[in-house]
Amino acid sequence: MMNYSLSVIRYALIIFLSVSIIGCDSFVRKFTRKTQKEDLPVEEMVLAPEEYKPPQLSPEEQYRQYFLYWQSWHDELITSIADKASQKRKIDCAMEAQENLVNLRSLLGQQAQQRLDIYINKLKELQEQIAADLYANAGTNYVQAAERIRMGIMRDFSYHKIAKDVIK
Repeated sequence: MMNYSLSVIRYALIIFLSVSIIGCDSFVRKFTRKTQKEDLPVEEMVLAPEEYKPPQLSPEEQYRQYFLYWQSWHDELITSIADKASQKRKIDCAMEAQENLVNLRSLLGQQAQQRLDIYINKLKELQEQIAADLYANAGTNYVQAAERIRMGIMRDFSYHKIAKDVIK
């Protein structure tokens, strides 16, 4: 029994010494409160955002951009009419295509503007017809009219066919 109690005391002494030598510092760091950092730099809030100017495009680049926007919206209009999409979608596509044609018009000379006005008015009439036709009874007629408008604009106003002296 004496031998047993002596071995228990030895093991307890070894464990106590090893914990006090090895784990004491980490044990203390684990259970002590860390000091709060109150000297952090305070950032000033931005009350008025700074506006960055987009890069200025040349008239030729603007023409290409508006022409591409018109082309994609007009194609979307034809697709939405053919697929019998909602009337709101058809009207929105027609309005966006018309808006891009108006932007395109501002970059052209006087004679080219007058020729483009014809297509803008045709597109406006098509938009009004689509808006008036609540049940989309004449969908194929609208598709044909939109395709005729598209072909005319592509024929007369594509960037490669329009002279650079016509663009302001």
